[in-house]
Amino acid sequence: MTDLKGLKALVTGGASGIGLATAELLSARGAAVAVLDLDPRTFGTAHLGYRADVSDDASVRTAVRAAALDMDGIDIVVNNAGIGAAGTVEDNTDADWQRVLDVNVLGIVRTTRAALPHLRRSDAAAVVNTCSIAATAGLPQRALYSASKGAVLSLTLAMAADHVREGIRVNCVNPGTVDTPWVGRLLDAAADPAAERAALEARQPTGRLVGADEVAAAIVYLASPTARSVTGTALAVDGGMAGLRLRPAHK
Repeated sequence: MTDLKGLKALVTGGASGIGLATAELLSARGAAVAVLDLDPRTFGTAHLGYRADVSDDASVRTAVRAAALDMDGIDIVVNNAGIGAAGTVEDNTDADWQRVLDVNVLGIVRTTRAALPHLRRSDAAAVVNTCSIAATAGLPQRALYSASKGAVLSLTLAMAADHVREGIRVNCVNPGTVDTPWVGRLLDAAADPAAERAALEARQPTGRLVGADEVAAAIVYLASPTARSVTGTALAVDGGMAGLRLRPAHK
């Protein structure tokens, strides 16, 4: 399928996990893809790669400018770069809060702001933000991370309202617990990795972790012209975690 042929996409945090899966799927569907990440050595050869730190405005503007020049425009922005944090409100320092919000929220602001002049010239402009189930469900030991993703959800809705009359659609995806390198590192650090993995799998009604490719498929749908009537929407890819309330299984 090459339904995205002729479109130019920008993906932040595209060197691993959800971002990499999204970049690969966009490319497979025919789009030209530029990836922004901290380490260009991990980009592979299927798409263009640019070193960028979404917490640094100059870095972002330089990378977006170069990507737009090399691709001759930008039609799609996938704001996927993000970092995690564990703990209650007692556990994270002010510096931790500033760092996570700077990357997870202001990173979206910086990247979209730099890309807007190009998106305004597109006939198929779309922005997709990677949010989280943490924006809508109370998860233990995730106070800071949840606050940042709650801000991403609200920001997505506000951006959608601001830019709909410019022909720019803005949506987000809300993944559950995704089997990514970040989750892998959390499991490795657990006292009992097998038990921790089982617990993370069990909190999704489907009984398994979400695949990065499954989240990528949702992102690419929202970014594609197929979803031209979809804006201001949060699409859950969470194994039913947000909406289902199952009775305990009989043993």
